[in-house]
Amino acid sequence: MKKENYVFLTAGIIVLIDQIAKFFVAKMQLFQSIPLIPNILHFTYTQNTGAGFGIFRGFNTGLIWVSLIIIGTILYNMDKVPDKQLPRLGFGFVLGGAIGNLIDRISFSYVIDFIDFRIWPTFNLADSFITIGAVLLIIHYWKR
Repeated sequence: MKKENYVFLTAGIIVLIDQIAKFFVAKMQLFQSIPLIPNILHFTYTQNTGAGFGIFRGFNTGLIWVSLIIIGTILYNMDKVPDKQLPRLGFGFVLGGAIGNLIDRISFSYVIDFIDFRIWPTFNLADSFITIGAVLLIIHYWKR
């Protein structure tokens, strides 16, 4: 499979998983919490108008632009993505996560968060994939 198709397929799957999860979470009442592992892991519906850890609250337009720049940079540099599994996955994860959160920002002016470990601010699957993708890319480029 061509590396571009691999990145796009990975990103598409991530966007789909992220948006399906958020669709079901949005059916909950705001701040409703469902314990999966009591006092450890809950699904708690929150709306984040900022970035990670709630920084830049109310800066939705700026965060939309940041997302568009990240997505555009990945797309523009697609020909430079190494033809190896780790970076293709990493770029696909970051691209899919950025698109997933961008959909929320444009649709609602906030991001739907729901993964709640009680000792950490709530986050979502898109955030997780962006983080995992960044770690994969760091590992790949560190090894070089």
